[in-house]
Amino acid sequence: MPKQTSIKSVNTPYQFNKSWEELLDNNDFVKVFLSDVLENYIVKQRWYGGKASTLKYIELAEFFKIQQKGEVYYGLILEVNFVEAFYQHYFLPIAFVTNDDFSQIDRILSIEINNKQGHIIDATNIEAFRKLVYERIATAEPKDTTKVQYHKSHLFKNKIYQSSRFMGLEQSNTSLIFNDTSVLKFFRRIFADKNPDYEMSRFLSEKKEFKNTPAYLGSINLVDSDNVNITIGLMQEMIPNDGDAWAYMLKELHKVFCNIEYKKIDVNTLPNTELYQRLTIQSIPPQIIDWAGLNLFLQVQTLAKRTAEMHNALGSEFEDTAFTPAHYNNDYTVWLKNKVLYQFQNRLNTIENNLHKLDGLALELANEFLDKKNMIRKRFVDFDWTKLKGERIRIHGDYHLGQILVKDDDFYIIDFEGEPESTIRDRKVKQPPLKDVAGLFRSFHYAIYANIFNNKDHYPTTQENLFNAAEILYRYITGLFLGTYVTETQNANLNLGYNQERIFILKYCLLEKAVYELGYELNSRPQWAVIPLKGISNIINH
Repeated sequence: MPKQTSIKSVNTPYQFNKSWEELLDNNDFVKVFLSDVLENYIVKQRWYGGKASTLKYIELAEFFKIQQKGEVYYGLILEVNFVEAFYQHYFLPIAFVTNDDFSQIDRILSIEINNKQGHIIDATNIEAFRKLVYERIATAEPKDTTKVQYHKSHLFKNKIYQSSRFMGLEQSNTSLIFNDTSVLKFFRRIFADKNPDYEMSRFLSEKKEFKNTPAYLGSINLVDSDNVNITIGLMQEMIPNDGDAWAYMLKELHKVFCNIEYKKIDVNTLPNTELYQRLTIQSIPPQIIDWAGLNLFLQVQTLAKRTAEMHNALGSEFEDTAFTPAHYNNDYTVWLKNKVLYQFQNRLNTIENNLHKLDGLALELANEFLDKKNMIRKRFVDFDWTKLKGERIRIHGDYHLGQILVKDDDFYIIDFEGEPESTIRDRKVKQPPLKDVAGLFRSFHYAIYANIFNNKDHYPTTQENLFNAAEILYRYITGLFLGTYVTETQNANLNLGYNQERIFILKYCLLEKAVYELGYELNSRPQWAVIPLKGISNIINH
């Protein structure tokens, strides 16, 4: 049974006549630890995802030892219960240190154990802990049946620990760099199942040898008291890179918009193309190449190839049922409609409550969204699976330019955890691969408009001209991507369905994605809400 507490104040320093190795079996310690002490610590952590809710109490759902040769640390699975009647699970590894080298911020609790004064801290701050975890993976046996299971891939080469450091500021997880060659990601928010990032990474690199994602090297899984396998850590190859594709694309697109003035381009005379028209580089008019530069289109082509190769790998499995392609059916349709309609209603409420934060074009587009809500809802309801001949596969699920690393004119796809708002089960549902493509198209749209809104002073032309240029550019980028992607997937016999079906699914997923983004922007940065609103307007008016 989880141990619960309502104790709110205890004298400091806390003293226990128990050894560290027995401390978690001591109910008095657990009560002290789970009270205000841990609550105050946890709500300040970057990886804590409950900041928008009111914490009620914390329970210790599970604890286990992370140990080697007499060195002992604890892994805690904390159940954080909220006033709003839901809960989340978090992973926290802890250590006891007797020195004061660690800053006040890293200390969870100052304590005396068996007459030794010290502090309990997050164990990831200690090099000895990081070394131990690395060595446990490096020496893992193939069939580990213990409670804490360390796994080593055949791709893991470097057995000797040399160094470790934090990767940098992250929101939801903690990543450690080892020997400057590998990265161990500790998942902080824990789900009662294998993490999709672990499953997808291991499948793509071990089983399909897909080269454009960091190689899977190892993992740490916990078999909990209900015999459920929970992923705690994922180790992957570290890919030295030039940054992510979002930063890269912003920079490239800035040059394109600067070229309007620099090359004295009359936007009104630029040749246009139909939306979702499949293009090749050869079919892009010379005026467009001259304006945007050949390099941008070559990069889009490469990214389309890598995306297709990822989907070809994910759609080519016929043994492991978690990855075998599936047809559309009624169960999937019910699941999809429930999900999108719930999300749509949530966004409608959010926009109605946040209209006062909007002005100008954003307010105009928000009112259009509200005026056309029945039409949008009908688009979501109009999903007739019986007309669809394509297949569903496991997909990335949260695919955008920020999830792609750039290195030497190539792209590496990372972070297969899935959509943050979705449940762990929903993230593993097989979906149309074009949902990932739609995610990337929305990301292109974001990058184009982010440039316009963030660099108004750099572009002397009118906003109307910039918007016209943006739409033309978006059509050529997405058209080239689609042309390359469809050719690559067809060559590998990935079944995306017929042309009309592909466009229907793409539009459906684009609308779903833009509505999803709208909630995020209204809650986090209302001044950006204009971008998904513009995307929704474009989709429903074409």
